[in-house]
This record gives sequence, structure tokens and C-alpha cells, in this order.
Amino acid sequence: MNILFLCTGNSCRSILAEATFNALAPAGLRAMSAGSRPVGHVHPRSLALLQRKGLMQEGLYSKSQDALPLAPDVVITVCAGAAGEACPVYPGPVVRAHWGVEDPAGATGSDDEIDAAFESAYRLLRVRIEALLALPLDEMVHDRAAFGAALARIGEQGR
Repeated sequence: MNILFLCTGNSCRSILAEATFNALAPAGLRAMSAGSRPVGHVHPRSLALLQRKGLMQEGLYSKSQDALPLAPDVVITVCAGAAGEACPVYPGPVVRAHWGVEDPAGATGSDDEIDAAFESAYRLLRVRIEALLALPLDEMVHDRAAFGAALARIGEQGR
């Protein structure tokens, strides 16, 4: 199963989700990330956070949703619609869910406050990814509606 974490710039949240998911997922599950308007680079604080967590950074890059190596089975948007950010749309017959996460790239303040925003986004994504991986995925892939509903419930965690 291929999961796409989709956001606008593909430099922070979707990158953190991709790396975290791939570190935690069993064989046969793979995450990718992309953006509707990719900024063209991974935010240095995202890479620093992944390094502190001991997660792989190799192969991570900011890319368009139109340039994916594989077709996704599941698309999870991670933009924060409440902040007025437009969430990208992915066409095609996929299971969709929205997991709004504030964009740490927009954080202001001291270095510690900005790092805290990145840590907060990471923790929220990790909790949700762990919940996704705890689902009976072998059963859920056969019931797209139930799978989508379960993913939507997960997206409410931590709000």
C-alpha cells in the first residue's frame, strides 16, 4: 500500500510524515510526500529534527504531486485549513483523509520557539501515524468507506 502525505510546499509536514511513516511501517507499506506548490527544498529544521529523532533523511526532497514515482492508494492532506491555507486536491480513485497540522515553516519567535513548532508538528503526525498503523489494514483496504472514516477519526486526534 502506498500512502501519499500531501501539503502545499512539501518542505515540512509532509516530509516529516513521510520519514516517520517509513521508519515505523512494516514491509509492504510505503509513504511518499508531495506538494501542490512545492518550494523545491526540504526545510533545514525538518532535516535537523529528523536527525535528532534518528530517522532517515536520505531521498527526501520537495516534489510536485504530479511527479510521483508510484500511484498512491491513500492520500492524506496535512495542511491546516483552519489557518486559511488551501489544501491541495489529488485526483483519482484513492482513499482520502485530512489531518490538519499547523505549518512549522510559518513559526516565528526565538529559535527555541520555532524548534518547538517543528517538534509539535512531528509529535502530532507521529501519534496519528501510529494510530493508522494500528488499524486492521488488511481488512480495511477492502472497505474504502470504513477506511476513510477511520483515517478521518485519526485526523481529529490531538486537536
